[in-house]
Formats: sequence, C-alpha cells, structure tokens
Amino acid sequence: MERGEAFLKKLKALAGEDNIKVHEPMSRHTTFRIGGPADYFVSPGDEKSLRQVLACCRGEGMPCYILGKGSNLLVSDSGWRGVIISTEKICQWKREGTVLEAGAGISLARLAKLACAHSLEGLEFAAGIPGTLGGAVVMNAGAYGSEMKEVLISARVLDGDGLVRELSAEELELGYRVSCILRKGYVVLSAEIKLREGSQEQIQAKMDGLALQRRTKQPLEYPSAGSMFKRPAGYFAGKLIDEAGLRGFAVGDAQVSEKHCGFVINRGDATARDVLELCREVSRIVKEKTGVTLEREVKYLE
Repeated sequence: MERGEAFLKKLKALAGEDNIKVHEPMSRHTTFRIGGPADYFVSPGDEKSLRQVLACCRGEGMPCYILGKGSNLLVSDSGWRGVIISTEKICQWKREGTVLEAGAGISLARLAKLACAHSLEGLEFAAGIPGTLGGAVVMNAGAYGSEMKEVLISARVLDGDGLVRELSAEELELGYRVSCILRKGYVVLSAEIKLREGSQEQIQAKMDGLALQRRTKQPLEYPSAGSMFKRPAGYFAGKLIDEAGLRGFAVGDAQVSEKHCGFVINRGDATARDVLELCREVSRIVKEKTGVTLEREVKYLE
C-alpha cells in the first residue's frame, strides 16, 4: 500500500469517511472563492476526533492547516500539499450566567445571535465578521472600535505536544490582529467570553445598525477576504490607497473595491496570482507616494 493510501485509511478511521474529501478545491471553502485543491480536506465531527487527526498528521510528518470559515485567507492557485482540517463541526456551546463557552468552529455571527437571544451585550461588533471563534481568538478579531480581547476570558488550546492548555486572555498576548497562538504552534479548541446583561431589543438594534453600515460601506456583493491590509499606525489603509489614486485598480479579475479601497474583491475569475500582484503594486505605489508601508493582513497559504 502506498504511503498516500495508508495515510488516507488512517484519516478515515479517525474522522469517518464522510468527513474526508480528497483533492478538494479550496475555492469552495474561502470567502475569496479562490484556491486550488488541498490533498486532503477533513472535517472532524468533535474535539476528540480533531485531536486525533492532528496527532496523526504530526506523527506522519504531514503538513496541516486549521481552517475556520476561510475568511482572511488567500490560498495558492496550486492548492495545499497536505491536510486542511476544518473546525466547522466543533461548534458546541453553553452559557453560565454572563459567560458563553463555545467550540472553536462556531461562527461569530451565530455566537452574537446567541448572546442577543440571552440578552447579553458586548459581542455586537462581531456579528458581521465572517469568521469563527477560533479564528477570532488567533487574530484578536475586531470591528467598529472593539476587539476580542475586550470580552475574552480564556481559551483552551492544543500545544505542539498534543497537550491541552487553558490560557488566560493575558497569556494569549493579544494585540492588533495578533496573538501568541500561531507563533507557538497552538490550535484553539474552545474559548470563554464574558459579556454583560442588557436589553435584547437594544442589542438587536445595535447589531442591525452595524449590519447596515457594513452593507452600505463594504463590497459584500463580491467575494473578498475582508480588509486586505493592516491599519498602519496613524493612518487608514483604505484612505491611503484611495489618495494614491488606486480606487478600482485591477489586475485580472482582482480589483481594489470602488466602494471601500481597503478591500480587494474577486470580480469573478480572479486568481491568487492576480491578488498577490495587485497587492504588490498597491503597496509599491502607496509607499512611493506617501512613504507608508502597507502590510498585508490576509494570510497567504501555499
């Protein structure tokens, strides 16, 4: 039996045949709708299976990548030579008073709706972020002046040795779109957030208001990965790009959004190469005209 067949047999034994796809196009699993095939795409049904699949990959020396909703991600046109492990089914949750604990794969939109349904305020900012709780912890996701570190109590993570650790928000070293998780090779399993009692009507009204702002100001009608560049200290990336005359600038089917210059959109058939070339040109021109260096926020997986 060849190594690939033997490895696939192990994956099927751990995760179940129905939870595994071979040569799966990543364009189906990213908000950019871009990306070539992954050798293996696995969706473990629970945390135990997730840990076993990770242990198997590490034991076999097989590269693996943890995927949430596929936002904030650009995948190479040639795909991924390894295992993509989706957390989409790791989405259990429970409430104790004003604390919500949930699995890494639960979407922020669903978690915000659950908070609202229980008259808990503080997570409204996250209702429109197209990601998962796990991804939000990794990147300290934020919007409209709020971010995860303001509500996060702790996270349970799996370390490189396969041990489960519980880390406080402080131990996670949360900063602007960063934490210690990637640097230390951790995988988020679940997290606890602390909210406040509030009025369900007011919470829903705030969420509705923020949703309207998003629809009005962001190019939600096109596939994208969200804000393409990090916010430079003292500046706004979108404003710099606009002032550099790059509104609507395109390479192939990748385009700087005319609605919000901080977004790069896929007009239909954009490739990862198109997006990367566009980003290089935007960064070069902005640097040339303003002296400010734009750093890409969206992760590139190749």
